[in-house]
Amino acid sequence: MRLSRAAVLARAKAVALDGVRRLNCWGSRLTDISICRDLPNVEVITFSLNGISDLEPLNQCQNLSELYLRKNNIASLNELFYLKNLPRLRVLWLSENPCCGSDPHRYRMTVLRNLPSLQKLDNQAVTEEELSQAMVDGEEITAPPAKRSMENGCSASTESSAAESTMETESELLSFGLEETNKIREQLGMKPVPRDKFSSFSPQETDCSQNTRNNVLSAILLLTKELDAEGLEVVQETVGRRLQAFRKRELQEE
Repeated sequence: MRLSRAAVLARAKAVALDGVRRLNCWGSRLTDISICRDLPNVEVITFSLNGISDLEPLNQCQNLSELYLRKNNIASLNELFYLKNLPRLRVLWLSENPCCGSDPHRYRMTVLRNLPSLQKLDNQAVTEEELSQAMVDGEEITAPPAKRSMENGCSASTESSAAESTMETESELLSFGLEETNKIREQLGMKPVPRDKFSSFSPQETDCSQNTRNNVLSAILLLTKELDAEGLEVVQETVGRRLQAFRKRELQEE
C-alpha cells in the first residue's frame, strides 16, 4: 500500500507537507513511502509493523531525529546507506526485520559503524565502548543495495493488495470473531487466543448487533494487552478521532 499525501496530512494534522513534524503510521500495511521525499522538516517517523523494504525516500528527511521501523520487510543492511547522511538521526528501531540476520552482534556493530551518531538503537542506549568496537567488528556500507530482480514481479501483487484494502468496508472491519482475531495476532507475532477465553458468536443470540459489538470489544481488549507504548499511542489517536466524529454527529442531530 502506498502512503498518500492525504494520509500524511491527516495523520500529522498538518495543512502542508513541509509542516509535518511527526508522522505515525504504525501497522498501516505500507509498502511504498515515496511521499517521504517531500517531508523536509519531519523529525519523528513511526513506520513499525508495515511491509516497507526500501528506505531510499528517507534520504531526503534531513531533520529526522527518530525513526521506528520495527517489524518491516527490510532485507539488507545496505539500506542503511540511505540513512548515513541524516545529520540529526539519534534514535533508530530496526529490530525484527530480515536484515537483522542470525548474528545480533554483527547486526548491531554494522548499524553503529555506519550510523555512529545514534544514541539509541532498538530501544537500547548506545555506549562509547560499542562505538569503538563497531569500527572493528562492523561492516562499512559504501553503496546502496543492489536492484531487486523481483521488484517488477512484486509490484502487481502490491497493487492488488492495495486495491483489496480500499475495498474493505467499515462493516467488514467490525466483524472480528475468534478466527479474525487470531489472524491479526499471528501477523503481530502473538500466540492465538484459546476458544474458551474468547466470547465467540452463538447461533442462539437474538441480538446480532450486540453480539458483534461484544466480539469487537473482546478482540480489542485482548490485543491491547500485547501492545507496546508505541502501539498504544496509535490506538489512543484512533479512538480520539472516532470519539470526535461521534460527538460531531450527535451535535448535528441535535
